[in-house]
Amino acid sequence: MTEQRKRILESAGYLKAASPFKEKITSALVTYYDPSFLKGFNIIKRIKYAEIPPKFHGAIDAVGEFIFAETKKGKKKLIILNGHINFYNGFSMRDAAHPVYVLKELGIRKLVVVDEVGHLNPRFKIGGVSLIYDHINLMGDNPLIGENDNSIGTRFPDMSNPYDEKWNLEIENYLREKKFRYYPSVYLGVTGPETETEAECRFYREIGADVLGYSLVPENMAVVHGGMSCAAFGMISRELVADRLKEISAEEKLKNRLKAEKAFAPVIEGLFSMLK
Repeated sequence: MTEQRKRILESAGYLKAASPFKEKITSALVTYYDPSFLKGFNIIKRIKYAEIPPKFHGAIDAVGEFIFAETKKGKKKLIILNGHINFYNGFSMRDAAHPVYVLKELGIRKLVVVDEVGHLNPRFKIGGVSLIYDHINLMGDNPLIGENDNSIGTRFPDMSNPYDEKWNLEIENYLREKKFRYYPSVYLGVTGPETETEAECRFYREIGADVLGYSLVPENMAVVHGGMSCAAFGMISRELVADRLKEISAEEKLKNRLKAEKAFAPVIEGLFSMLK
């Protein structure tokens, strides 16, 4: 058994023992820490990442929670990862992907991933929501490098459909029925945490990216590697259009993100209620 597999089983065993649910849970939400739309779910039990074995090494403490929850209307049970494990905080790519593999071991088949993003597309607006259908990886690393455990996934996973096209079409139909405005987007994954230069923003747009973020790509690769399905959204908190680039305060960025979250809140629960 590989070291990676041992770590996954250790985390999954701890969470199975702590679970308040008897039935098998098949869907999960993965998001940055403490978004306002979590108020749309009934929180059954919270477990801090720091309490879940094994410990990560060589990085700052992981901030976030593993949450057992249910939708308020349909009472559909799900798991919420409240906080990404970010590469820029000193975690390895395997660490960043570890929670996704644990979800697979717990029986999860479908994940909705939410990231905070900046937009490169001049037609997009701050405070809007992007629906991601593809990505470009410029992070210079990925969680599949190194020894592969065939019990987790194939050595060479097929990334031709990283954001399940069939599921995405169902989501688009649902969003149109709700008259919800969204931006179909190609996501660009970079390491962060530094902000982007004018020349970088121009280059990123020229290679086909619409939005940019720091968390989604390694998580999505783990989803595909593990044979699960992924849908992804970006909360647009800043503009990264070349020739319009300007410094933005943390307060303004948060205000913009909360605007996107407020728009997203009425539809997020329905995304899980529609799953079989």
